[in-house]
Amino acid sequence: MVKAAVVRNNSDGYVDIKDIDLRPINDNEALVKVEYCGLCHTDLHVAAGDFGKVPGRVIGHEGVGRVTQLGKDVTNLKIGDRVSIAWFYSACGTCEYCTTGNETLCRNVVNAGFTADGAMAEECIVDAKYAVKVPEGLDPIEATSLTCAGVTTYKALKIGDTKPGEWTEIVGAGGLGNLGVQLAHNVFGAKVVVTDGNPDKLAAAKENGADLLINRHDEDATAQLIKGTNGGVHDSIVTAVSAQAFDDAVNSLKPNGTLVAVALPKGDMKLNIDKTVLDGIKVAGSLVGTRQDLKETFDFGAQGKVKPIVKTDKLENINQVIDDMKAGKIVGRVVFDFTGDKA
Repeated sequence: MVKAAVVRNNSDGYVDIKDIDLRPINDNEALVKVEYCGLCHTDLHVAAGDFGKVPGRVIGHEGVGRVTQLGKDVTNLKIGDRVSIAWFYSACGTCEYCTTGNETLCRNVVNAGFTADGAMAEECIVDAKYAVKVPEGLDPIEATSLTCAGVTTYKALKIGDTKPGEWTEIVGAGGLGNLGVQLAHNVFGAKVVVTDGNPDKLAAAKENGADLLINRHDEDATAQLIKGTNGGVHDSIVTAVSAQAFDDAVNSLKPNGTLVAVALPKGDMKLNIDKTVLDGIKVAGSLVGTRQDLKETFDFGAQGKVKPIVKTDKLENINQVIDDMKAGKIVGRVVFDFTGDKA
């Protein structure tokens, strides 16, 4: 029996802490003793049934832990390896997406904490081929955020064709956005403008290297951005769970700019047709990252180029943390400690 956070039967947006039985591992799998697991906004969507109801599912896809058992066909891992449990849990491995560097788009993808039991538990089963190793020089608490928020923003910046010296906008300075700022600044060499409505999050973004801060509540927010960036941004990475944020981001783009959609608010995105056509605006969706993207993100963390804002808590407090996330009170990530209740 292991303690785990599972989606409630009524999918009301919260979880129950229960003791559950894990099945035996298959030949291609590994058993992981979870050390830490962060709580992501996607977990809230799962708990609320926004992607389809999954009562009884163990949430969590920002997990890090040590391998304790291996299936007989596993050759890429050994007992004691520290590995990740990410949203991209596994895929078919043979389709056109899996074989062309787009494995996260596989039509048979499996997602940790949604279509497979996730990492918000004392132990977790993983598909060994998809469990990316965590460098020993990387703090495992910080690694949890890189497993999802870090790799997601890194991939989005890639899709946005972020360039040294160009202006990049990070919309939303929460768990994803604070890492996006660091990656854009420290890895891609871009100038960074951050748009958010929370003064504490804006202050944290400034500490992480943001060059320009915009409070989205200001009536002239877009005008401030256009003036401060001398004409607009090359790419806008939208991590804010707000349909309005997408609309505003389009208006912040300079000609030939790219809007990269990351967050998943309900509703539709409005695109001004004149601006989109006449300014050559590109719109792209970005879904987490591949195993290679995650390996690179971990390496950046180990090199000190990105340092997540994290704090630990006890699993018993998870529903209060969910409320705090919904209220926008959390700067960075809350990570739940499974190493011995040291939070």
